[in-house]
Amino acid sequence: MKLPIIFSIDDDPQVLQAIQHDLRQQYRKKYRILCTSSAQEALDSLTELKKKGEEVALFLSDQRMPGMTGVEFLTQARKVFPNAKRVLLTAYSDIDAAVRAINEVQLDYYIAKPWDPPEEKLYPVLDDLLSDWFSDYRPPSAGLKLVGYQFSPRSHELKDFLAGNLFPYQWLDIEGNPQAQELLDLHGLNVSDLPVVILDGGTALKQPTLAELGEKLGLQPKASEGLYDLAIIGAGPAGLAAAVYGGSEGLKTILIDKRAPGGQAGTSSRIENYLGFPNGLSGADLTRRAITQAQRFGVEFLAPQEVVSIKSQGQYKHIALGGGNEVVARSIILSTGVSYHQLDNESLQKYTGAGVYYGAATTEAFAFKGQPVYIVGGGNSAGQGAMYLSRTASDVYICIRRPDLSETMSQYLIDQIDKTPNITVLGCTEVVEGLGNERLECLVLENMDNKERRTVQAGGLFIFIGTKPLTDWIEMDIIKDTKGFIATGRDLAKYADFKQVWRYNREPFSLETCSAGIFAAGDVRAGAMNRVASAVGEGTMAVSFVHKYLAES
Repeated sequence: MKLPIIFSIDDDPQVLQAIQHDLRQQYRKKYRILCTSSAQEALDSLTELKKKGEEVALFLSDQRMPGMTGVEFLTQARKVFPNAKRVLLTAYSDIDAAVRAINEVQLDYYIAKPWDPPEEKLYPVLDDLLSDWFSDYRPPSAGLKLVGYQFSPRSHELKDFLAGNLFPYQWLDIEGNPQAQELLDLHGLNVSDLPVVILDGGTALKQPTLAELGEKLGLQPKASEGLYDLAIIGAGPAGLAAAVYGGSEGLKTILIDKRAPGGQAGTSSRIENYLGFPNGLSGADLTRRAITQAQRFGVEFLAPQEVVSIKSQGQYKHIALGGGNEVVARSIILSTGVSYHQLDNESLQKYTGAGVYYGAATTEAFAFKGQPVYIVGGGNSAGQGAMYLSRTASDVYICIRRPDLSETMSQYLIDQIDKTPNITVLGCTEVVEGLGNERLECLVLENMDNKERRTVQAGGLFIFIGTKPLTDWIEMDIIKDTKGFIATGRDLAKYADFKQVWRYNREPFSLETCSAGIFAAGDVRAGAMNRVASAVGEGTMAVSFVHKYLAES
C-alpha cells in the first residue's frame, strides 16, 4: 500500500532544509515526505498525485512566499485534497493572518518559527493532526465492508454501531453499487443474507448481531478481573472523563457501554464551543482521544455490553450483565446519559431506519446527496446536524414549534445557520405524518398558527427532540425525579423517602445517589447542564468523591 504524503512548501532554502530534516527524522517510516520551494510547483503536482491514487495527509506551508501566500496555497490545495490537514508556518508578525485563516480555509494549526526543539513545538502538534487524519482515512479497496440496503433498519443499526465504535468501513448499497453484488457472488451469498459484513481478512458475517460483530472486531464483552475499585456504566463524555481520571489516579477501573462510546456527543458532527479546540472537533474525534487516553491508563472497556441490574451488598456493588455475567466493584458511577424522545406518530415510526433517524446525521448524510431533508428539533444537536447535512443535501429544513431558534440554540450555531443558504428554519411548524412505500418519501407539515397543512418531498427526517434519561433498567432504590433523572447530593433531602434508604451518619457527597458509593454524572443526573464540558467536569468530580467514599469504607 502506498504511504500517505506529508507535503511541505517554503521558499527559504534553509527553512525548507530544516523542516525536511525534522519531518524525515520523525515520520519517514509511515509517510512519504515531499518538499518544494515553489507553491505553484506544488499545486501543479497535486493533480498528478491525485490521478495516481496518492493521498496527502498534511500540508505544511510557509505564509510568506513570492507570488502566493501560504493561506492562498492552502486554499487551492484544499480543493484537490479536502481531507488533508492544513498547517501554516508563520513569523510572529503573521499570527493575525493565521488566526483569520482558521475560518477562511479551516486551518488546523499554525506554528511560529522557529520551532526548535521540534520534540516540543512541532512533533506533538503534527502527531495529533496526523492521528486525526488517519482515523478518518478510508483506503479505497481495503478494510471492513458492509453490504446492505440503504433504507434497511438493520443496515442502519450496523452502520451506526461501526461508526460509533470508530471502525472505518466501506458502505456498499446493493441497489446502487455493482461491487456489492460482486462481493456477494464471491462469498456465495444472496440478497436474503443481507446485511453482510465482510471483515478485513475476508470472512463474511451474515446478518450479525451487534454482540457477534463486536466480538469479531475484537471488542471485549467480558470482564477480565473479579473485583474493581470503580465501575462506570455509560461511555458518554461524563463516563469517559471518569474513566480517564479513575485510571490515571490508580483505581482499577472498568467502563461498560451498551452500544458504543461517546453517547449523544459522539454522534455530533462538530463541537465548536469546547475549550481548547478553536476550530472545533467532531464527537468521534473527542471519543477516540478519550478512549485512547483511558486505555493508556489501564482502564478496561466492555462493549457492546448491557447492564441488566445493579445491587449493593455492603461494600460491594454487583452489576448483572446481559448473558448472565457479573462484574463486582467497590463503587459505581452511573453515566448512562439520555436518548432522544421518539415522535408519538405511527406513520413515522414505521420508517425508523428507513428514512427516519434519531440523531445519526453523520452516519446517513451521504445517502441524501442532492435531496431535501428535514430536521425536527431546535437544540444544539439539531443545529450541528443541520450544518453537517447541508454539505450534501440540496436543502435542509429545520422544523420547530417556537417562532425561532433564539431560546434553544447557541448563538454561534444560529449565526452559522443564517449564513448557510440551503438551510431554512420553519418556525411554528410540526411534522404530522410520513408517507411512502418501503421508505419515507414525503412529509405532511402543519403550520401551528393557522393549522394549514402541506405535503413536501423528503429524502430523510432527522429527529433531535427532548431527551429522556436511560434509567428504566435501574430497579434498586435509587431516587429519581418525576422525569426519571437521578437525584444526587443535597437535592436528595427534599424527597420524602430519602431518610428511609440513607443509613449513614454523613450527608451524601455531591453527585452521590441515595445508595452510598453509587454516583451519577452527566446528563442522566437531575439538574445537570446538557453540555459536553459540563459532563466532562462532572465525570472528573465524581472520581474525587469515589476516592473519599473508598477511604471511609
